[in-house]
Amino acid sequence: MKLHVLISEFCAGNPTKNIKWKNQSKRKYCSNHFCFVLFFSVVLFFMLLCFNHLFFENIKGFVYFHGKSTGSVTYFPGKLNETEDSCLGRYIYIHDLPERFNEDVIKDCQLITRSTDKYSMCKSLENSGLGPGIEALNASELWKNSWFSTNQFMLEVIFHNRMKKYDCLTDDSALASAVFVPYYSGLDLRRYLWGFNTSMRDLSGIDLVAWLARKPEWKRNSGMDHFLISGRIARDFRRKSNRKSDWGSNFRLLPESENITMLTIETGYSKNDVAVPYPTYFHPANDFQVHQWQEFLRKQNRPYLFSFAGARRSKQKGSIRAEIIDQCQASNKLCNFMDCSLFNQCDDPLNLMSLFRSSVFCLQPPGDSLTRRSTFDSILSGCIPVFFHPGSAYTQYVWHLPKDHNRYSVFISSKHLRVGEVTINQTLLQVSKDEQLAMREEVIQLIPGIVYGDPRSRLETIDDAFDLAINGILKRIKVLTKKLTQGPS
Repeated sequence: MKLHVLISEFCAGNPTKNIKWKNQSKRKYCSNHFCFVLFFSVVLFFMLLCFNHLFFENIKGFVYFHGKSTGSVTYFPGKLNETEDSCLGRYIYIHDLPERFNEDVIKDCQLITRSTDKYSMCKSLENSGLGPGIEALNASELWKNSWFSTNQFMLEVIFHNRMKKYDCLTDDSALASAVFVPYYSGLDLRRYLWGFNTSMRDLSGIDLVAWLARKPEWKRNSGMDHFLISGRIARDFRRKSNRKSDWGSNFRLLPESENITMLTIETGYSKNDVAVPYPTYFHPANDFQVHQWQEFLRKQNRPYLFSFAGARRSKQKGSIRAEIIDQCQASNKLCNFMDCSLFNQCDDPLNLMSLFRSSVFCLQPPGDSLTRRSTFDSILSGCIPVFFHPGSAYTQYVWHLPKDHNRYSVFISSKHLRVGEVTINQTLLQVSKDEQLAMREEVIQLIPGIVYGDPRSRLETIDDAFDLAINGILKRIKVLTKKLTQGPS
């Protein structure tokens, strides 16, 4: 029997077999009762709903939420604070700079290409600044889609592209704990380093700080909460005179610029410069690629005790390159030497990585400056770095390398080496096999924190070089701004 008929019979008080209304009064009587029953049911339903809500809300230690995949209600231990903001203290605001400070710098990429470059810098800008992909190493899957011919001066572009995907960006600068300035300082300077006067080299930096000084974000903390990234060493921005023959620009000597923290591949002696790793050839798209590469390195055969990739510096006063090369070549096949003075030897990532993967130790003497990109290429290869100057790593990458440098490296005094008090062979042969294994494992464990993940992808559980830099800058700026608000003690 249909539902409305049953209801009608119930309201009229008649047996269900009689489905006809006998008169209009009964019809009206039923209609009134039906409305009353319906109203009462609705009220009762809402009372039960409220009771259910209050009951479960007050069960101590339990909250409910809608399941991610099914939409069902699930109960779990713990009190969920829906107002909690996971980005609190981590928000970053990016200045919307005029394009002349970044995009225009790389738009005409031939202007940042030198005549001595092996290939156009335009190729280096491919793949969000990672450069051309490396497509072959015995068809190994380990190299597929995550290895690139990355130019060491491209960190500004790589970092900026990673910054655009940062989890806690905000358009409200008042919420920001730090302010990022996407200025391509190194690439801009590269256009004017050779054949231009100091005014041309300085112009962009002067214009930038003038633009920043007009912004409310700057005025709030006098720029102390601002930071930028440089793909060149800090010394390139600290020219002290206006002589054309002097190197670099004066950007970091401008009063406003001195308040900004600069992340750079090599610091000077300024308290506002912080070193971050050079970009390597490996830019993983996911966590598995990192773990896969680490496991691959643990199984590598390393027939050479040590290796060196570089060239002599005969015109460089105090260089120990010649002594290192001589000792390597006289080592009775303990050392493998790659001569970077020969065309394209050290510019081929496959050659370089093959050299380092076949060696237990990799020599890292100073070159044109104290630090070398090669340091991070060797770590990436599971090769234990050997340093000859503390400024090559120990005083530099404090957010990315262990404070106890003996855990992952060997130090040989360049002074003692030069006067013959020690030899490289003698020093490295004294390191036992067990010590080698422990140090190599430490080096392999460092790999996630010294590579920059592919800006077009996302690492889930790994903190890469970018993540460690951001964590470091947020902590640093928190301390700086706290001192600023408290004033001198």
